[in-house]
Amino acid sequence: MAVTLEHPESTSDSSPHPALSSRAAAEAYLGGVCFKLGPPLLIGAELEWFTVHRSGAETGHGTARGSFTGRRPTTALLAQALGPHAPHSIAPDSPAEPLPGGSRVTVEPGGQIELSSIAVADPADLCARLSADYRRLRELLSARSIGMVAAAADPARAPRCQLRQPRYQAMEDYFGRIGPFGRLMMSNTAAAQISVDIGADRAELAARWTALHTVGPALVAAFACSPVLRGAPSGDWASQRMRTWLHLDPTRACPPVAEWADPVTGYAGWALDAPLLCVRRSEEGPARPGVAWRAPDQATFDDWLSGDLDSEIGRRPDIDDLRYHLTTLFPPVRPAGYFEVRYLDAQPGESWKVPIAVLHALLSTPAAVADATAAAADTADRWLDAARHGLADPQLRAAAVALLEAAIAHSRAPAPELHEALRRCSAGAQPAGIS
Repeated sequence: MAVTLEHPESTSDSSPHPALSSRAAAEAYLGGVCFKLGPPLLIGAELEWFTVHRSGAETGHGTARGSFTGRRPTTALLAQALGPHAPHSIAPDSPAEPLPGGSRVTVEPGGQIELSSIAVADPADLCARLSADYRRLRELLSARSIGMVAAAADPARAPRCQLRQPRYQAMEDYFGRIGPFGRLMMSNTAAAQISVDIGADRAELAARWTALHTVGPALVAAFACSPVLRGAPSGDWASQRMRTWLHLDPTRACPPVAEWADPVTGYAGWALDAPLLCVRRSEEGPARPGVAWRAPDQATFDDWLSGDLDSEIGRRPDIDDLRYHLTTLFPPVRPAGYFEVRYLDAQPGESWKVPIAVLHALLSTPAAVADATAAAADTADRWLDAARHGLADPQLRAAAVALLEAAIAHSRAPAPELHEALRRCSAGAQPAGIS
């Protein structure tokens, strides 16, 4: 089980792989690759932090490590700081070595730094590895006067994309035609993403899929900690980060999961009918000057597959194109050979350990999965309310409390952090702010 989907930046117009033969072939491939069955044993995580390049005066006079005082570091400076751990997105010739605990470092478009863990069986082991890698990462960045800020939304700086690869230029162009939330998502938000196995068979797959979606709104409310986001339209929200995802582009971020009789066929159909965000090319081609990878307007992957875009793109898609297309879809739970739980705000300090413990406990056994699903059934579709109101909503607070109680009941080890989270949620208190 890997934790991240790669974003290969190959720019060849001609592929070494044969074109997909049909929609049925594409759907079959998606079913086998996205929903890979096996005993649910492992858990992994991706954690993001904002980065701030501080001047000597700022670092020398005790500026709080968690403040946004300073500018965004350049990708060149990040590459220098990370050395052999720099990802290829900012240092193409880097060996991209993992940190001692096994995590790989990636950089998001706004300069956010991310740790992508290896997958392990024990959540305590996962947290220990991530903590060690976080400390090493902080040391590397501090040597170049780069601070790390644990927050889910940037309240101070205007959105600005630091990565200028064709993928991100195409994303800015695409989302810019919809509204302001795309640039905000790319540059000014950060998440705590947790990855878990699919399940041993189709029945367990369906149960875990249902549970992860059912508990989603209550967990969004429980861990919402991004009330301020620079550049966001006016409005009071507990999670401005989740607000950006819900308004980003419903065709690629809000699948109609409740309408699907079967998650495998439902997701495959939704993915193929989703609009193309970009098409990898070696040159600018016929799209638009300045946006090399711009996709034809309103075109879906199925349009490309069926030949409707032959004159505009010049070739049919292959498996690599389909895999790349999947990385441009942003549902709350993304199947990638495992389930990526993508709906949680980045947490202050090291309190990201709490949602890891919660999800591990709630998915630890079929009985735990059933209890979690039942505990949050009444709030299963209240994503928008969860992002807006958080624990101020009585029904969402009650569901969050019930989920934490279920997590404590099914936890396999003493979990004082879960008891503390339960006390906080029972009091209706959101997690603390920036750290």
